[in-house]
Amino acid sequence: MAVLEKIRVKFGLAASIIIALGLLSFIIDPQELINAFQSMSSKYDVGNINGKKVAYNDFVQEVETMTRINELMTGSSAQSAQQQAQARNAAWQNLIYRDLFVRRANDAGIVVGEDEMVDLTTGNNLSPLIAQNPVFAGNDGSFSKDQLLSFVQNMGADETGNLRLYWNYLQNSISNQQYSQKYSSLFTAASAANAIQVRRDIEENNNTTDVDFVMVPYGYLKDSTVTVSDSEIRSYYNSHKNFFRQQASRDIEYVVFEVVPSEKDINAAKTEVADLYEEFATTDNMKAFLSRNSDRSLSDYWYKKGELSTVNARVEDYVWNGTTPVSDIIASGNKFYVARVMESRMIPDSAYVKHILLQGTDAEAKADSLLNVVRKGGSFSNLVAQYSDDQNSQADGELGNIGWMTQNYMLPGFESVLEAKKGEPFILKTQYGTHVVLVSNLTKPVAKKRVAIFEKEAIASKETFSTYYSQANRFATIASGSYANYRRAIDSCGVYSHPVNNLSEATDRFGAIDNAKEVTRWAFDNKVGKVSEIITVDNNFFFIATVKGIHKEGIATVEEVATQIKDRLYREKLGQKKAQDFAAEVEGLDDLQAIAEKLGSSVSSQSGVAFSSLTSQGSLDPAFIGALSVAPEGKLCGPVVGSVGIYFYKVTGRDTGAFFTEDDAKVREAQMAQYNNQMIVPVMMLDADVKDNRARFF
Repeated sequence: MAVLEKIRVKFGLAASIIIALGLLSFIIDPQELINAFQSMSSKYDVGNINGKKVAYNDFVQEVETMTRINELMTGSSAQSAQQQAQARNAAWQNLIYRDLFVRRANDAGIVVGEDEMVDLTTGNNLSPLIAQNPVFAGNDGSFSKDQLLSFVQNMGADETGNLRLYWNYLQNSISNQQYSQKYSSLFTAASAANAIQVRRDIEENNNTTDVDFVMVPYGYLKDSTVTVSDSEIRSYYNSHKNFFRQQASRDIEYVVFEVVPSEKDINAAKTEVADLYEEFATTDNMKAFLSRNSDRSLSDYWYKKGELSTVNARVEDYVWNGTTPVSDIIASGNKFYVARVMESRMIPDSAYVKHILLQGTDAEAKADSLLNVVRKGGSFSNLVAQYSDDQNSQADGELGNIGWMTQNYMLPGFESVLEAKKGEPFILKTQYGTHVVLVSNLTKPVAKKRVAIFEKEAIASKETFSTYYSQANRFATIASGSYANYRRAIDSCGVYSHPVNNLSEATDRFGAIDNAKEVTRWAFDNKVGKVSEIITVDNNFFFIATVKGIHKEGIATVEEVATQIKDRLYREKLGQKKAQDFAAEVEGLDDLQAIAEKLGSSVSSQSGVAFSSLTSQGSLDPAFIGALSVAPEGKLCGPVVGSVGIYFYKVTGRDTGAFFTEDDAKVREAQMAQYNNQMIVPVMMLDADVKDNRARFF
């Protein structure tokens, strides 16, 4: 247990506030998984990687392993929804590496051998994941080989298996890192720029063009003489199928009936608050009262002026300007508030905190001794280096410095530092151990108040709930059976139908309504034209949905992308036609101003246009920039067909600079190599036809 506790402490106390390893920050919601599992047929898997099915239970086991690692490193299992999603992604990536990347690397002749792993984990060529790991740091904060060997030796004596789990995690991470570096090096070496390429990059970046031009936009009116046939659409589709890859999605429509409290419900809530008003105003046990009766519990937070506006503006006004012991009942929509100021003090916003952490059976005795040393002027940072079990807290480069703490950025158990005296050390006990604490600086105290807020939101009664359910049921009854019936129900009930196109399987939010994944699951389980029964969300929203279109994963059908292709081909044909028409209109003209007048446009100028930097030329068309790079100087040229219009132009000058150097060219090549390396796994996944069905379950 001592080693496990050391792991948590060595990762730094700040990890209790913000968990740095977001990839591992995850605890799964069992009910969410149970609901998802029960809603899906057992034939569905979480995915398919390199021809191997990823079974639901296997994926959950991977996630549970990461959960245990996270708990080991942080001592906490409470995670946000965002961190849960990050962890699911991390678990998936682990499987991608194990079942796809490493196997492809092996096929390419790349291996990470046993001797190599020994050298990287306990030998003379330690991986940064070992050498820079705070778990293996000595008292001076630097890597200690003795600490590493002690950890390895302790694994066998750890009955929980957590040390072995963490060590296996490190080994797996180091192995994956080695495979990645070796495989990436093949591409880096293959894409190395030769001298000719470097010289060309330098020339293209240093050669710029000045140009005068006339651009005539296509406009928005359709040209009826330009047509695109079905055969042209299909021909383009057959030649560019890979451009039309898509994720599975659905087109749906839905109506939703929201249960809102009636006037009778609102009045009942107000009456309840009024009946409890006197007890709230006089109770000596505010925590218990609010726990029994209020939607908001008692907070120890000290509010300064302006902060309660986020709760309610009238509550804020009462707290700072009111003259009575308790506010009146404040109504705001469906909510009612009563406020009571419990305490008022002058308290700083921030305290700069140093500490010495002591653990073990003699922690209290050591703390008393060190407290006296600090009081007599002993060097705090030296004492930290010699005695503290936290060698990671070193804000501003000084050992022992936790840094600035506020009410919103506070280690559990350290709340009293905001009311401590500057420069007077004291002893504090927390979940981490015993601390000798010194507040070395405080911001200027400001007026703050601790406030009890009795809050009650009106909720819909059973009668109100039944009324809305009856409305939804009437709609569902009329709509049952087909999309035509659904539209008939829209007209009959006078409700709005919400259209959603390209609904992804991961969608769990519709408008402002969260936790609506069941609507998405229904849409993906049904055919076009089907209408759902009532789908209840959070016991507060009644959905009825219908499927209008199905888009399967893979390459879209020609029917799905026909409009997109037709628009593209129309623009291309229109450009060619406009170019011919404009060329005929200006035939014989050798002056840009005359061309501009003839075509109803104007002459524009652009200087410093570089062919190699297409993204830095403002609104200029890439096709136009390409034409400039090879156009003769001083000669009227055009027309050039661009994506937004037709160009006529004259190059007025060229300039050769020296601002783009050989080093710049090499940096650019390195950036391209890095990009190529980042694309290795995605391309592997595409080639292996990896299926990711996690959205069905989570």
